[in-house]
Parts: sequence; C-alpha cells; structure tokens
Amino acid sequence: MAVSRLGPLRELTLVALGFAALTVVLTYPLALQPGSLGRTDNADGQFAIWNVAWVARTLIADPLHLLDANIFHPHRWTLAYSEANFGAGLVAAPVYWLTRNPYAAFNAALLLSFVASGIGTYYLLRYLAHDRRAACIGAIGFAFCPYLFGHIPHIQLLMTAGLPFTLLAFHRFADQPRAGRAVALGLTLTLQTLFCAYYGVFAVLIVGYAVLFTATSRRLWREAAYWKAVLAAAGVAVVSVLPVALPYLLLQRESGFARSLDAAREYSAGWRMYLLSNAYLHRPIAAFAGGQGELLFPGFVAILFAVYGALRLSRAQGRSREHVVFYLSLAALAFWVSLGPSGGLYSLLYSTVPGFTFMRAPSRAGLVVPLALLAVAGMGLAALLERSSRPALLSAALALFAIADVVSPLRLSPAPPIEPVYRTLATLPRGPLIELPVYSHQFRFLRARYMLSSTMHWMPLVNAYSDFIPPDFQESLPLIADFPSRQAFARLERDGVRYAVFHLEAFTAEGARAAVLGRIAAFAPYLRRLDGDERTV
Repeated sequence: MAVSRLGPLRELTLVALGFAALTVVLTYPLALQPGSLGRTDNADGQFAIWNVAWVARTLIADPLHLLDANIFHPHRWTLAYSEANFGAGLVAAPVYWLTRNPYAAFNAALLLSFVASGIGTYYLLRYLAHDRRAACIGAIGFAFCPYLFGHIPHIQLLMTAGLPFTLLAFHRFADQPRAGRAVALGLTLTLQTLFCAYYGVFAVLIVGYAVLFTATSRRLWREAAYWKAVLAAAGVAVVSVLPVALPYLLLQRESGFARSLDAAREYSAGWRMYLLSNAYLHRPIAAFAGGQGELLFPGFVAILFAVYGALRLSRAQGRSREHVVFYLSLAALAFWVSLGPSGGLYSLLYSTVPGFTFMRAPSRAGLVVPLALLAVAGMGLAALLERSSRPALLSAALALFAIADVVSPLRLSPAPPIEPVYRTLATLPRGPLIELPVYSHQFRFLRARYMLSSTMHWMPLVNAYSDFIPPDFQESLPLIADFPSRQAFARLERDGVRYAVFHLEAFTAEGARAAVLGRIAAFAPYLRRLDGDERTV
C-alpha cells in the first residue's frame, strides 16, 4: 500500500479515531461511565485515582507545591514516595478541572493511554513494514495486550506509548543521525520517563542496545558523526529528565531507600507467565500454565506472524533482515531481564545501571517481548499481504482476528459513595487530618481508601500508603493509634493536626469500638464534634 496516497494529518486522524473506537469497545462500559467506575476494589486502584487527581489538580492550583502531596503530614515531597505520574496527571488535568471528578480524570488518562499506544505502535510498524494494513493489525496486538489489561489499577504501567515512539525515533535517527533527530530521540526518552519511570529505564536500555547493534550491523564504530549524535541525544535526555529525577535521588540519599534483589526475586517472571492471559481466546493456554502472575502471553498474532516474518525475511537483504535480527534479539534480552536475579542479567543491570535500585518487578520487562515480536510480525504481515491475491479481504480477516486476540474482561467497580463527613471537611478551613484506625504496617494498604476519600477535601493526611513509608511515621503508629490519649494528643499537637475522623465500623476487634468511644468520651472537653453518624465520628 503506497504511503503517499494519504496525507499525514488525515492518516493520523483516521488512526486516532480507529483506536479511540476500539478503546471504547474493548473497555466497555468504562467510556460510557467514566465518572463512576474504576478499580476501587484494591488499594493500588484507589491509590492511582488519588495520585492522578492530585497531580491534575495541583499542576493548575498550586504547581510550586506539586511534590508536597497531602499524605504523611508533616513530611514534604511526599509525591516522590512512589511513582509521581506527572504524565498521567497532565493528560487528566483538563477533565479534572471540567468535572472535579477524580474518577473521570483517571479514566480519561486510562482510555487515552490505549489510544496513544495504538498510534505509536502503528507508526513504528508502518516505518518498519511500509504497509498501513500490517501496521494497524500489529498495533492492535500491542495497544491492547494482556499485560495491560492485567494492570488497569496501575496507571503508570498503562503508559506504554513511549516505547514504540522511542523505537521509531531511534530508527529515524539511525537512518539519518542529524541534530534534530538526536533531540527528538532524547525528548522521546524524557516523555516516556515522565509517564512511567519503569518504562523510561527500559527505553534507555533499549536505545542503548540499539545504538550498539546498529553500530555493529552498519559498521559505524569509527563514524564520529554517529557517536556525536548519540551523545547529543543522551545529553538532551539527561538534562530534561534530571529535574524530575532529582527528588527521587535525594530521597534515596537521605533515606537509603532501594529495592533489594530479594524483593526482585519475588516479582520475577517464570516461563509460565508467558502463557498467562485474561483474554478469552487465550484461556485454554492460561489454564494449561496454571498459577498466577504477570500476564505476559504475547498473543497469537504476535507469535504466529513473528515466526512467519522471521522465516520469510531471514534471507532478505538490507534493512528488513537487520530489523528482524534486532527485534528478535531484543525480545530475547527482554525475556532474560524479566527472569530477574535468577537469570543473571538483571543482577548485572541492578549493580551497574542507575535507576534499577528503585525497581522491584523484573517481570515488567516482559512487556517489551510482545512489542518486539509484533515488530517482526508487522513485517511478516506486510510480506503476507503483498503475496495475497485478495489483500483487502485478508486484511479485514486478520484485523478481526487481532481484535479477537485481545478481548479481555474488565473487573470494574462502582465508585463508593462519599461519606457525609468528607463533605463536611470540604467546607472547613484547611488543616491536617488523622483518620482512625491508622492501621498497622501489615495492613497499610487499607489507608489508600483515606487517600481516595481525600480527593473530596484535600486536607493533609497524617496516615497514608505509598511505596516508601517515613520511618518516624512508622515508629509513631503505636502511639497515635490510641488517639485520643495524652501521648497521642501531644504528638499530634506538635504536628499541628486539626481534625480527626473515627471510622467506627472499622474497629472490628472485640471491644475495640467500645474502647474508642470510651476514650472519646474521656477526652470530650478537648474535642469538638463537627459531624458524624453511627458509622463515623
């Protein structure tokens, strides 16, 4: 199919509309009820909705204090205690300010992530295969791959568009290593890092490998212009990422926060994970594999047509063979990294590559496997369509097969009702808030519901949930858990805490609720009731 028959703007519009329509269908009914549905059935989903809403709100309302999220009062830069999700928050900001609805904001970012990934993969495959039909079919496989449907609660892990766009930027750079393309490559790496730090690290490794692979395959080791352009791209990426990375580097220096290799072993992939999927078409294979874990099955389209493409193009001359070898080797390397410390390569990267000590889930490198296989599959599809006597009919059939290959269930939950006490808090002067029970470290994830509820009032929370927990907060838990008490009063007064909410129905241990009510009665002269019912005080 001749690329010149369609103008660039019209092509982009059609591709975007096509993937938008597919996103609406494959995530049904989310697009029809964006303000009232979400993955609120687990702490990660609750945390992500709060996170995106905080960034979307604060980017406009108070950008100088964006990092000072309303958690773990009185600490500062608390947004850096986990993935900041700057990119998702930026995308969600218009919807948040139009609706003031955290679910609508989160779901806008979620839905757009699928569309952007489809667009990015389409343009990468079109560049490699020179065929729009093959690019569309292959892009469906990555934009809606099983891995993504397994991470609906994790907004940052849905932000995959930067990976195909980075590879596209590199291919363009490698074909013509000019200054402008070096800058574009560096900025693409930066954008991927802003949307997901995990994938930013993966993108840097992919480009690093691509630089060495291309230098070898094209004999560029002595080409000064090539290496100068590589350094320029690296410089742009480092300079533009540094302001975002700085809070995390300072946190690591001050607290010693780092993921251990033991933690990485727990979240490493095994061969069975590459057979796991929630897609309806893959259920027999997933049942054979058994167990739980990352959903890393690449899909039938990726596997079948990658094999066809590898066999068909292995003897080709020029760039096609080079691209096949590159992407097959990239898939193998990503698979190796995903095995974690037991595979060996991850341990080497952990000890040598900056950023790896922040990561705990090597299995997420498995996302690169379907992308790499689909790059080869796209070239294989183009070759198959070129040989077909009825390419239009075959394209339509393959597109339907690609869609069927990714249809997966969504476990969406309705947004929980807003408790009246939070509406009252929204009308009160700003002040730090403690919610009880505070929950022990073992049940820290239950604090995420407090964070989600805080999107109604945005009061600074004393107790919260994140990847990093401040040591002094952890040490204070036994003391503040008994609030109201003399010691707890002294501690909270020192930190300027103004409000307390008691979730009486959550005190489920025998006698716990009566004990709390007794302490509240004993300290009644020092407390002023502002709102409440039989469930919440």
